[in-house]
Order: sequence, then C-alpha cells, then structure tokens
Amino acid sequence: MSVQKPTVDYSLYLVTGRELLPEGKDYLESLEESIKGGVTLVQVREKHAETGEFLRIAQASKDICRKYNVPILINDRIDIALAIQADGVHIGQSDMPVETARKLLPPNAIIGMTCNTVEHVRKAVQDGVDYVGLGPVWGTQTKKLTSPIVGVRGIGPLLDALEGTDVKAVSIAGIKSTNALHCLHGSVSMSGRSLDGLAVVSDIVASKDPYTAAKRIATIIKACKANPIICFSTFPPSYAPDAIKHSVGELLEAVKQHSPIVHQITNNVVTTQSANATIALGASPIMATAPEEMADLAAVSGGLLVNFGTIQNLDGMVAAGFNYNQNRKPVVFDPVGVGATGYRRASAATLLNAWQATVIKGNSGELAALANSNEVQAKGVDSVGQGFADPATFVRNLARKERAIIVLTGVTDYVSDGTTVVRLSNGHPLLGEITGSGCMVGTAVAAFCAGASTAESSKRSPDEAEDAKLVRGDMLVAAVGGVLAITVASELAAARADVKGSGTFLPALIDELGALTPEKIATYGKVEVI
Repeated sequence: MSVQKPTVDYSLYLVTGRELLPEGKDYLESLEESIKGGVTLVQVREKHAETGEFLRIAQASKDICRKYNVPILINDRIDIALAIQADGVHIGQSDMPVETARKLLPPNAIIGMTCNTVEHVRKAVQDGVDYVGLGPVWGTQTKKLTSPIVGVRGIGPLLDALEGTDVKAVSIAGIKSTNALHCLHGSVSMSGRSLDGLAVVSDIVASKDPYTAAKRIATIIKACKANPIICFSTFPPSYAPDAIKHSVGELLEAVKQHSPIVHQITNNVVTTQSANATIALGASPIMATAPEEMADLAAVSGGLLVNFGTIQNLDGMVAAGFNYNQNRKPVVFDPVGVGATGYRRASAATLLNAWQATVIKGNSGELAALANSNEVQAKGVDSVGQGFADPATFVRNLARKERAIIVLTGVTDYVSDGTTVVRLSNGHPLLGEITGSGCMVGTAVAAFCAGASTAESSKRSPDEAEDAKLVRGDMLVAAVGGVLAITVASELAAARADVKGSGTFLPALIDELGALTPEKIATYGKVEVI
C-alpha cells in the first residue's frame, strides 16, 4: 500500500546556520522573517550543538514552520527528527544509509541526500530518496567542502540521471541572489529537466534583513518557473528565411539608430580592426579589462564580447560577465583556441561557471573542445580535418547543453538556440587570409546582440517590473545578423575593383560593413532554416 507523503515545495530551501547570524539578530526571528519572505522548506543544521541544545532549537524551529505550514527537515540526526516529529531528514554521503534511515523513520518521512556525481544520484534513486541536493555548485564559507566543485555546467549530467523518476532536485552550495538566475538557467539536462529549487544558507541567514533576502531569491525562482525559457526566444517552425533576413535588417537599423556601446575584452592582435568593425556597423566600441571597471561599464554598455585569444586578465573577464548578467545584458563568448592548452580549457570552464553566456561562437575545433568531443581536432586557433559529420545536430545539442545560442563558423556557418538551426552560406575565401576575421564575426555578433537588447529595453518604462530573462531581445536573430554582416560584406568587398588581395581586402571589408543595408542583407543573404 502506498504511503501518502506531505506535499513539499522545494523552490526556496533554507538551510539554517546560527553561526552565520549577524550580530544582534535572533535565530528564531530570522527564521520567521525568512519564511515570510518566501522560504518554502527548512532544514535545521546544527553541526556543533550538543543533543539537548539541538533538540531545543529543532523544536522551536518546528513551531515556527508549522505556523506557516512550511515542512521542516533535520540534517543528519535521525533521533532529533523522531523526537520533534519532523517531516524528514537530509543525509550526506558519509551519513547513515538511506535504507537504515527509512526503517527508523515513519513511512511518510521525506529523505534527501547530497549527491556530487552521477553514480551518487543513481544510487540515491535506487535507495528510494525523495530528493537530491546537487553540488557543490560554487565554493562556500558555510562548510568545508569534501567534494570537488561541480559548477553550473556540471549539474545537467546529474539531472540526466533523474530522467524517468519523480525524485526532486535542488542545487546546493554558494547560491545567492546574484547567481540564482544563472544557476536555474544553466542547470538543465539535455532533455530539458530543470531544478526544482535552490538551497540557500548564508545569503539569507547572514542577512540583517532576511525577509528581503528571501523575497529577492523567491521572486527570481517564481519568474523562472513561470517562464522556463529565460535567455532567448526560439523561432516557430514556420519562421521563413526571408523573415529572418528581414529581422536582421531591422536589427542593423536598430544598431545604427541606438549606437550601443559594445564592451570588448578581446585579444591584442585584433583590437584595432575589431573597434573599426564596430564603428562601421554603427555601434561604439570600448576596450577595457580591469575588474574594477566592470560594474560601471555593464550599467551603460549594450553588450559584452569576451574573446580570450590572448588571455591576459581572467579576473576582468569573470567580473565582466557577472556584471553584464546582473544587468540583463548580452554576453558573447569567443573561446579562441580553447583546445590548444589545458589552461585555456580550464579558463573557459571558469568563465562559463561564473556567468551565463548568451552566445558562444567558435570554429569546429574550438566548439569540439568546449563540448569535449574528439570529432574535430584543433591546431592553435584553427580546426583540423573535415569538420563535423552532422554540424546541425552538433550545434543544436551544444546549445541545449550550454543554454546559449551557438554559432559554428566555417565555410558554411550554423547558428542554433537548441531547437532551431539556421544554416548560412555566405562568405569569401579572402576572409581566411586576413588575421582575426573570425574575431570580427564575434564583434559583429556582439554589436547585433547589443542592438537587439538596447532596442527591446528602450520599449520598456523604468517602472516596468523585472522578469526572469537574462537578456531581452531575440538573440538568435542577432547572432545570425552578426554572421551575415561579416560574410555578406566580405563578398561585396572581394568583388570591388580596388581589391587585389588580402592587403587591400581588409580596408574594403570595413568599408562594406559601413555601407551595409537591410536591402543588401535581403538580396545577398543565403539563409536556410533546418
């Protein structure tokens, strides 16, 4: 006979920690304010309290939770959970086995377990847990970590292991209001399984105003649940190539009209020509790398390009992406040569776990390295071999994995948001004979993304309520627009009588970018929707 268990909303899962309370803040007062702010589940954690004190704290916590009909769990201690008749327990990998805990607890008790690997998740499901805590997502000061940091991008494979089950999942460790949206957005399985909630400790417990701290995170969670696709919109199946080109033309006009600032942290080989390409398209470039500038620049710029062809200030890149995420501005990531060295691969992982990319652009070797695929090899910044056997499927899957628009550059370019794939067939061989043509594509994509975001934001009043979107505007159209701008302009430049080779091609390319119009995009753009 099945046992009816209590209904649990895992959305905002508070883990207590009295040692984190600010001076003068009473624990029970903080707990009640947190629940009023939106906490939906409480776990009482007392790592150092004697049994009598733990029992007293747990009972008082339960009284408050019952007042607001919020379930209460006890960390580790089965005896305390039984003594106060808690709703269940949370246990770690080194604690009492689930099977034993299940025998001791009432049949309707909730049991959760911390899981750091796919094997942990599979075993927890086999043992019959009700939920899993996945992580650590980030480093935390609330407890000494005994397992490697999983990162936002590492949560997806753990969620994959839950497919076909009704086991719930929350992320754990280092969750704050400033990274909650990134965590919810980026922690998604390949099939679309997402988190059921976030477990939070210090951001609420250490706050002098736990009501507001809890409400801030609860608002983000509710908005995300109401609108699961929070980074970009997808094309409906009937979206036609001509309609895409028309939208790209509108974005080109928006870039020229709004002249958004495009902040570029780029490699020193291409700084000048990237700036010139930005100006030619109608946007305004700024090149800045100091971490101390990022908060101010993110507030005024239309978008960010991070190109680490020459990695010189990783801290600046981390700070930049984080601040642009906070301001709901697009972030374009160009992982130049990411497969060339271990340091580049580690740096890319650091960046993509620190912030959410809106668009990731690269050649086949770079994107294969990012996806941990051996299908295409890289030599320096170039790809080796014939490319992907099925590039459309590759970009679609990578977009789902990274929760970003993927731009695969090559003789034929592919752009995907994880659902739709757009194939682009413009370009000229002379692009391959000048330094940094691929970097200029990243610049153009960033300019179009900034234009799309700025144009969309200009339609909203300052008083309009925030939503859960990381970026406003159609970023798939923007990414397609950036690629078309460079490739169409390259064909027009190469056809000019004054172009004799690569030396005369580059200035002609800048000229044609400046002369680009919606009509030229519509006439020359070669666009297919797959």
